[in-house]
Amino acid sequence: MPFDRDRMKAKAAELAARGVFIGTSSWKYEGWIGQLYTPSRYEYRGKIAHTRFERDCLTEYAEVFKTVCVDAAYYAFPRPEYLLGLADQVPEDFRFGLKVTDALTLRKFPRLERFGAKAGETNPDFLNADLFATAFLAPCEAIRPRLGVLMFEFSRFWPSDYAQGREFVTELDSFLGKVSKGWPYAIELRNRGWLRPEYFDCLARHGVAHVFNSWEAMPPVSEQMAMPGSRTNPRLVAARFLLKPGRRYEEAVKAFQPYDRTREVNAEARQAGAALRKEGELHSPHRQTFIYVNNRLEGNALATIDAMLAEDA
Repeated sequence: MPFDRDRMKAKAAELAARGVFIGTSSWKYEGWIGQLYTPSRYEYRGKIAHTRFERDCLTEYAEVFKTVCVDAAYYAFPRPEYLLGLADQVPEDFRFGLKVTDALTLRKFPRLERFGAKAGETNPDFLNADLFATAFLAPCEAIRPRLGVLMFEFSRFWPSDYAQGREFVTELDSFLGKVSKGWPYAIELRNRGWLRPEYFDCLARHGVAHVFNSWEAMPPVSEQMAMPGSRTNPRLVAARFLLKPGRRYEEAVKAFQPYDRTREVNAEARQAGAALRKEGELHSPHRQTFIYVNNRLEGNALATIDAMLAEDA
């Protein structure tokens, strides 16, 4: 069934009014032109002007959805000007999900070109509460009322990082005890064996949400949802449907680009997303729920969201 903008707009607004915000991870996908995006808004001399599209498409995105996950904040500390520029393109009731910058969440810098001479080295600013306050939270003050959730994404840790998960939980507990309160924090962990009571208890003590995440080496979201104590903040729930468990990111990119249609249905993820949506509606108005879907889950996040909203509607 083709993507119906008007139906999605109405449903997204209805859900947001009940505290359930559903949207995508990032928004600058030309594969969505003709579905979410209107070609004529970005054409110049009969062709899509890529610069115009990247600059302006958030406005059209926000005409339909009420939230988006800003992946860019993960790669560099956000500037107030950048955040204000985003906020200026969306209505007052729109909410952003921001990923906390990886300068704070990487224990060691991966051996990737973008890290230059730091690649493979220990990160001296891992879980640095002071740097978090000055370089991340301070800029975020510029749009604080528009922020729905701030997500700390921790890439998979290895035995060379921590011998046991409880060592990480101890450091996380210390960090969360130092950071400013009153912000909508959430933790995305990618070590499946660390989803244990001590981890969930730590988050609950600090009023921080666990991000239910569908990722290569993680259990399916439905399994995470079934874990006792996994709703660590009764007022905030977050989920990111990114990859089918067992599939590598690079494989999904190769298989699913240009993200213009569903290439593989993931029934478990669709059902889990629908369950989180219905759970969020049930707990309205005392809870806010943020659900983000990536193209690399099925090939087209718009169609996946459509399916999640239709599931046992």
